[in-house]
Formats: sequence, C-alpha cells, structure tokens
Amino acid sequence: MKISDILTENVIELRLEAKDKTEAINKMVDLANGSGKITDIEKVRTVVFEREKLVSTGVGKGFAIPHGKSDDITDIVAAFAILAEPVDFDSIDSEKVQYIFLLVGKDSMLNMHIKLLSRISRLMNKDEFRNNLLKAQSKEELLQFFKTEEQNYLDI
Repeated sequence: MKISDILTENVIELRLEAKDKTEAINKMVDLANGSGKITDIEKVRTVVFEREKLVSTGVGKGFAIPHGKSDDITDIVAAFAILAEPVDFDSIDSEKVQYIFLLVGKDSMLNMHIKLLSRISRLMNKDEFRNNLLKAQSKEELLQFFKTEEQNYLDI
C-alpha cells in the first residue's frame, strides 16, 4: 500500500490554523473524518491522544506523525496538513512542527500500519521533499508531490 493510496484531497489542508499541539491533533482527527472511513470519531481521537501521551510523535525536522490503532475505522485513515504557523509539539529535536501526518490503522493490520509509518517517516525526513510541499499551490499539487516522491524513492 502506498501513502498516496490513503491520502486524498479531502484529507489534506495546506494552511491549517492551530495555536498548540492539542488543537492541531484535534483538527487533524476532524480532517481525517473527511475520509468517510471513521465510524466513531471520538474513539479515534482518544486512541491518538493516548498514543501521544506515551511519547511525543514530533519526530524532528518540523514534522509530527500522530498515530494510533483503532477498530472504529473501516480502513486505514490518514490526513496531512501544513500548519499556517509552526507549533510546539514537544519534538525530540525541540523544533516546532509545521508538517503533520495523521495515521490511524486497524488493530488487525499492525504490519501495514508499521510499514506506512516507516514510509511516511522516510519521505518526510528528506529536506528537499518537505521544501517542495511548502511550494504546493493546491491540494492536488501536494498530493502529486507525494506520488512522485514515492515513485522515485520508495521500493514499493
């Protein structure tokens, strides 16, 4: 499964407004609800926040990947946003976060969940790719950046 298979324009936001980490995660879960794959949004919200309590998903370089596993979805759910203004996310490198990729998988799909987390991290670790995302003028263009980057750099 490719990242571009689970990302669609209706779960992408180019300038998400959020004043802090909590608001950013809440808005990401709301955005992900646009996938039509969430059967209980509040349970999904809870698993994402419970996972965040364990250790921050701010993984560095201005990127966070809040995630969790829930059976309150019909299929893997994702959302991606570039924040209008970076927020403190308790990141491992202490940098504020500007890019957020939310991923929620089913409990029964642990291997796919881990593979997707790894692929997302590998893409987002590339400085040039992150810079390209900032240049996107539309959701369609941003999604195309993901598709192109996957084709060029991931062995899928």
